[in-house]
Amino acid sequence: MAAVLVSAAYIAAQMLADIGSLRIVLFLGLSIDAGTFIYPITFTLRDLVHKVAGIKVARALIIAAAVINLVMAFFFWIIARLPGDPQVGPQVEFGAVLAPVWRIVIASIIAEVLSELTDTEVYHLWVRRVTRRFQWLRVLVSNSVSVPLDSLVFAWLAFGGMYAGAVVWSIVLSNILVKMATTLVGLPLIYLVRERPAGDA
Repeated sequence: MAAVLVSAAYIAAQMLADIGSLRIVLFLGLSIDAGTFIYPITFTLRDLVHKVAGIKVARALIIAAAVINLVMAFFFWIIARLPGDPQVGPQVEFGAVLAPVWRIVIASIIAEVLSELTDTEVYHLWVRRVTRRFQWLRVLVSNSVSVPLDSLVFAWLAFGGMYAGAVVWSIVLSNILVKMATTLVGLPLIYLVRERPAGDA
């Protein structure tokens, strides 16, 4: 049951983050996509899946989330292009808000898959080769590798060549800062589920 619940939470957080990323907001003077506020939790949720279901399930879930987000973007793209009911009106707001910008969608999905798979391997190595104690530390270590990777890959694929290098680096920095702050707040979540036996991790 725990594996089902944390897997559902992971998929939901991934989808919410991708939808939230369509809005750019100002936070503490930094320009940042709103999906950044929830996306870092996916790393810890992935750790929870790994903890209760093992590495194979965690890897499969990462790929499943990427496919689901791609299907969601394609679904929104199709809906935005269908004619609105004349009795209701053109409803152009839907397309203006939710129709995907494909470069950003693809950059986001590539960054998610690379960083989440990296997070999985770092987490796994830490548990197998370092220690199974201090669960908060395994989350912090794996996220400290995956968060900068995610931010670098996403920002440069999505905005490289569109904006000056200094602007892209600013986006990378703001993403890392917010994501690591969210990671710190979310560290206690790792204690929500019971760990699988050592041979199944």
